[in-house]
Amino acid sequence: MKKMIDNLTDSLLSINRVAAKKISDEGADRYTPIKFIEDVVAPSLERIGQGWQEGTYALSQVYMAGRICEDIVDAFLPPGDPNRKDQPRIAICVLKDHHQLGKIIVYSVLRASGFEVMDYGVMDVDDVVERVQKNKIEMLLISVLMLPSALRIKAVKEKLDALNLNVKLVVGGAPFRFDDQLWKSVGAVAVCGAASEAVSTLEKVMGGNI
Repeated sequence: MKKMIDNLTDSLLSINRVAAKKISDEGADRYTPIKFIEDVVAPSLERIGQGWQEGTYALSQVYMAGRICEDIVDAFLPPGDPNRKDQPRIAICVLKDHHQLGKIIVYSVLRASGFEVMDYGVMDVDDVVERVQKNKIEMLLISVLMLPSALRIKAVKEKLDALNLNVKLVVGGAPFRFDDQLWKSVGAVAVCGAASEAVSTLEKVMGGNI
């Protein structure tokens, strides 16, 4: 699997969609969609994101890698299950990042499991607070790739509290895997370490078990 991650990372950095598709086709033959995305696609993108933070890669490479990976994920993940759950009003967004891979994975997994989720796309702090208030959101999922974006979640929490909005924040992304206490610092009620944990994490939050 490490070799597959290395090869996918190389193809993403060189913006080689043909090579990336070939690797994804190979992954489809060997793994389930979620396993390939979590164990190959996500680590490849995270490696590139870390390289950008260290000054090794350009922001354009992070952006294009994310776009290519979004296409891979769209091809892999199943359509939403029409049977919806009894649930709070849920929304998901990417906070000031140049990628939507993590959000796409979690959004698709949740929809395939019967959840209704509003997709806010990429937003800044003020816009997401305004949208949450307007839509009466009760649970907000925020996905980030970069540490600066993760730290902005605290501002979202503070603004929601100032408006007396009882919104539960669930966060996920690379920064929260590098620092396992960061989610508490930004005011989240839970952290999701992988897309496969999204359903169980939300069900625990809904059940008051977190």
